[in-house]
Amino acid sequence: MRVIFSWIGFSPDNPIYGIVHEVTEPILAPIRQFMPRTGMMDLSPLIAGFLLFIILRAAMSIF
Repeated sequence: MRVIFSWIGFSPDNPIYGIVHEVTEPILAPIRQFMPRTGMMDLSPLIAGFLLFIILRAAMSIF
């Protein structure tokens, strides 16, 4: 949702944006520390989605 909000220009003053930001920032901030800067593009949501996919696949193979 956060990526979509940035594409459509969703206002950061909106309470929904604040909730999404509070939930996702603890996940994305550590990823940003290890990624090189790419200008205006923030690839941390892509990396977080990929890591989540790997974790879910590993969990499904265990059970």
